[in-house]
Amino acid sequence: MSVNDDQTWAAHAACADDEPDALFVRGAAQREVRTRCFSCRVRMECLIDALESNVTYGVWGGLTERERRALVRQYPEVTNWRAWLETDNDVVAELKAPVAPRIITRLRRRQARRRAATS
Repeated sequence: MSVNDDQTWAAHAACADDEPDALFVRGAAQREVRTRCFSCRVRMECLIDALESNVTYGVWGGLTERERRALVRQYPEVTNWRAWLETDNDVVAELKAPVAPRIITRLRRRQARRRAATS
């Protein structure tokens, strides 16, 4: 069963009782929304759902749309985000941390190192 089929996790989300528009904010307001995500017990399910569903707007699983796009761009080979997020690597550890990840910065550094290694 995929995340897309089973949405029961959403009832347990920290934002379950919020107005839906509260998650679709821009700029500095995203930091406030993200902070709430990091205390959520279903954050990873939310992130998996957003990645597998190609959600393009809003904060999901503690990541903004920009951060999710960077993640998808950096890992185009990933077709099963749940399985990938269950692996043990530095990016996954950062995504699971109870603080806002600096995912875009890390991905840019990693991409620069890959380019340098192939040059």
